[in-house]
Order: sequence, then structure tokens, then C-alpha cells
Amino acid sequence: MCGIVGAIAHRPVSPILLEGLRRLEYRGYDSAGLAVLDADGKIGRLRTLGKVSQLCTALDQQPLAGTLGIAHTRWATHGEPSTQNAHPHIARQRCALVHNGIIENHERLRREQMAAGHIFSSQTDTEVVVHAIHDALAAGHELADAVRQTIARLDGAYALGVIDTHYPDRLVAARQGSPLVIGVGFQEYFIASDVFALLPVTNRFIFLEEGDVAELRRDRLSIWNAQGERVERPLRESSVAADSAERGQYRHFMQKEIFEQPRAVADTLEGRLSSEGVLPEAFGIDAERIFATAQAVTIVACGTSFHAGLVARYWIEALVGLPCNVEVASEYRYRQHVVPNDSLFVTLSQSGETADTLAALRIAKNSGYATTLAICNVPESSLVRESDLVLLTRAGPEIGVASTKAFTTQLVALLLLTLTLARLHRAGGDQADASGQGDQDTLDQDKPRDEKAHAARQAELLRSLPAQLERVLALDDEVAALAEQFVEKHHCLFLGRGEAYPIAMEGALKLKEISYIHAEAYPAGELKHGPLALIDENMPVVVVAPNNALLEKLKSNLEEVRARGGQLYVFADNQVPFQEDPGVTIIRVPETDDLIDPLIFTIPLQLLAYHVAVLKGTDVDQPRNLAKSVTVE
Repeated sequence: MCGIVGAIAHRPVSPILLEGLRRLEYRGYDSAGLAVLDADGKIGRLRTLGKVSQLCTALDQQPLAGTLGIAHTRWATHGEPSTQNAHPHIARQRCALVHNGIIENHERLRREQMAAGHIFSSQTDTEVVVHAIHDALAAGHELADAVRQTIARLDGAYALGVIDTHYPDRLVAARQGSPLVIGVGFQEYFIASDVFALLPVTNRFIFLEEGDVAELRRDRLSIWNAQGERVERPLRESSVAADSAERGQYRHFMQKEIFEQPRAVADTLEGRLSSEGVLPEAFGIDAERIFATAQAVTIVACGTSFHAGLVARYWIEALVGLPCNVEVASEYRYRQHVVPNDSLFVTLSQSGETADTLAALRIAKNSGYATTLAICNVPESSLVRESDLVLLTRAGPEIGVASTKAFTTQLVALLLLTLTLARLHRAGGDQADASGQGDQDTLDQDKPRDEKAHAARQAELLRSLPAQLERVLALDDEVAALAEQFVEKHHCLFLGRGEAYPIAMEGALKLKEISYIHAEAYPAGELKHGPLALIDENMPVVVVAPNNALLEKLKSNLEEVRARGGQLYVFADNQVPFQEDPGVTIIRVPETDDLIDPLIFTIPLQLLAYHVAVLKGTDVDQPRNLAKSVTVE
């Protein structure tokens, strides 16, 4: 959601800014622009609607040369997508600014500034910031001081990059609630919304903390914290390769990321399993003691991550015997909470910068939870830095807006958490009663005497998971052919029961995100409570049907659909006794263990959404109106 790039160097910065913007396209945007301070000390600016490629074309026709500049991709919040609303914004041809976030008190500031004679050229909340900085500069303050004075008056979230014609030797950055990273080169510095934008020019980064202001010069860097004190922030080296955000042989990033899932899952498991089970220390120092005393779990997340949390609730309550509450972060942060004693608070996020999830974590840290655990894909993210315990998913860069490998690696991480909690609570005499679903070895119904052997079997099952995902990916051609039957549809219903219900929810989300087909998911047992009214021959019904204890109940629900002319598309393994009939299409998924069914059945639903979107000709990687990293409310 919006992307910032900035550079101060001894070389031309326009190519660096454009490449950075291109690498931030995955975040979602509707316009792009850049501003460069030229040799004459004037700010040159270009802004375009649409893709970064259009900005590149405009720059070819109107080159901007200079060694100091800022650039931006905008995702519209205040004001429609237009060149006037695109960043950078300039105040009286003196200072220019790019901004990611939302200024909540912009209306009051705008009224004050208009009364003082400022003329506004956009509808954005951002423009009040550049005018405020200009006023502080005109009063005689240096650029960093002017920025500090301005942010003290702002309510909301921001990441800022600012340049000024009177200070051609410096770039000033600030952050509060939106991520911003500094790239460190040789006598040159850069800023960006994330490290991927800067990998072609550096692999050394400094991550600004909340409230930080930084002044970047070619030969030095100064950082002040929220209290105005000079501080040092650690320098970190990124191991991410510069070409890791390239499509390679694949047509789309989403396709690439679907097929990267076996490797991503293997990386998530690496070093976290012994011959006897999951290693508790993988979660951090003292995790074993904390988990052993936990009496409840709360999971908070958004979107796809929320669906992963819903799966984990089934696992934790069945295998561990602890109550598990799962909430959408945007709801959690605005209601009163009852916190059970010795409760573990778990956040899930791909980016670790999701605004609502971060806000929920900050509330939780003051609400009496025993500890906080972040399951995240980005080691330098705010969520990771602010949590007590961390488990990184190691999915690697995920560029497609519709999450795929981030979801499956979150499921793996949550399964590692579940199995760790289960073993520690069994060891403490708190053996959970199982739900009666599925395989007895997997769900521990018989409470095997040899706990070590049981944990070893679970570890072996997890080690086999990458190979099992490879087997499911072999369904690609079959699912691609199936997708042709969805292209002309306008609505779709997804059904599941038990752990398969959140997987149905995730399948529906993927289809609506990238194909723009209206799709909803329901527990199959809820059909009679309303959704049956939608069923006719034009309504495809996608069913997630693992071979577990709920199968017979599910089959009865499907008969209700068939009796009303609905078109069934059932994903089931070879042991499920379904037969293809008119109106019933069966897609056979490789047989596996109940414990990992949610991961196995996720893959064909991702493939279905992808192939439907390709056939419909939509923008698979950057679907309309959506952003990858939601860093504002």
C-alpha cells in the first residue's frame, strides 16, 4: 500500500528511483511519480496515472537528472486517482515530499493553512504535511528540525521522505506507524518502504523505529528518536538475493509462488524438528516454560492470515485442549477484551507491518497476556521487533497480492506451535481430550503410551509435507481444464466442514481477489439456514472433502445441493467414495494424513483461482483496488 523510494548519491538517482518503484509495484498503487533536484538547484517532477512503466516512458521524454531525489507509488485514500493527487507533492517550488500513511487531522490543518494563504493543488491528506514543513523552513529552521516540528502536529500514520532546494546535500526521512528502511551504500544512502526496493544497490539496511527522524547526507547519517535524542540503530545485512523478486520462467508471480510452496514449507521446517519432534527453542528463549504454563491462546490476524488462525483453532482445541480465540485484528482493536489467565497472544502477518495487527499487538502488550508470539515472514518487521517470541515463516519474498506461500507457511508454523503445546501439556499431565475426528495416531485419541514415538511420527509426517505438496501441484493441468467451467460465472459457493471450512473460506477469498467472481464460503451444515436459496444450475459449488469423521455429514449436505440442481465440484482424495454424475465433478487429491489435510487441500483451490483469473484476463498479481501490504487502517 503505497511505496516510497529516495536516494542521495554521487551518481544519477532517477534510474535507482524507477527500479525501486518497479520492485514496489506488488504493494498496490494507482499512480506513480518522482522528484529530482537538478544541477541548477530546482526540483523537477513527473507524475503519471497507471503503471510505473508509464512513468518510465514519461521520463524518457522528459529526463530528470540529479543526485538527490524521491519517488512514490500511490494507493488512493484521500482523493481519486489522478496526476494532481499523485506524489511527490511540492510546496512553493521549494520542498518536495512523499508520504505513506494517513494524516487523521488533515482537515483541521488544511483549514489553518488555507487561512494563512497556502494554495492546495490536490485532494490528499499529504499536502498539508509539505505545506507545514515549508512554513517551518521559511521560519528559519533547518530541514530535519522542520520535519520534527511538523510531525509533532500530525495525528495518524506516516512514512516520509523530504527534499528541499535550500539543502541540496540532504534527504530527511521520518516514520510513525508505516515502515521505512534506510539503505547504506558507499558515500550514498537510500530510503524505501522495504528492502526489496533497494536490493540492486545495497544489501545493508537500517530499520527506523517508531517516531524516528533521519537525516541522510552523502557522507553521514544522523537519527533522532521520538524524544529528539540522537540514537544509533543497528546495521543489518540482508541475505535476500536481488533477483528473488523476479518471475523467472513463470507467467505471473502468483503462479511462481504457488509452485514455490514445497520449498517454502521445507525452509520453514528446517532446523525446527528433531528426531523426537518439534524443538520448542525454535520459538525463542524461554518458550518451553511459557508454553507449558499457557492456559489459553488468542490469535489475531487479517485476511488470509485470519483463515490460517481459524485452522489453528481446530488444531489447538483438539490436540492441546486449550481454549483458542481467533479474531480479525480490525475488530479486536476496537472492543473490550476479557483476557484469560496465562494466555498466549499470537499475531500472524506476512509483512509484519499490517496496521491493524500491529495495533492489536500493542493493545495486547498492555492487557495482561502472559506473552506475545509473532508468526511472520519478514525478520526486520515491526511485528517481529515488538513481540516477545517469534517464529519466522521463511516463505521468501511474496510479490503477488493474493497470498499463497505465506498462507501455507503460516499453517506450518501454527502446526509447529500446536504440536509443541500438545507435547508440553501432555508432559505436564494436561493431556487434551481429542475431538473424535480423523486418524487416531494423528489426533492422539488413544493417548499413546510412548509419547516420544508419537512425536517422532508427527515429525516424520511434517518432513514428508514438501514432497506431498509436490504431488498436489501435479494437478495443475487438470485444475486448469476445470477452470474453463467458471469463466462465465458471476457467483460461486465454497463449502467445507471442520478444518476444511477455513480452507473453503481461503479458496473463496482467492477466487474473488483475482478473478472478481463473487465467492462466499459456508460451513456445509449451514446450507439449510439460508444459502440453499442461492442454489440453481448457474451456481457452481466448490466442496473441500477430506476423508475424515465429518465426511458422511458432508455427503448429506451435498445431496441437498444436488436435489436443487446445483453444480458440484468436489475436491476429495482417492479413498472418498464419491462418483462423478451429471452435475458432479470430482477432482482427486492425493491421499494424506488428516493432520495436514488443510495444507494439501489449499493448493488446488489456489490453482483454481489462478487459472480462472488467467482465462478471464484480469491482473493476477495486482488485482484492482487491492494492496499487498495494508499499512493504514
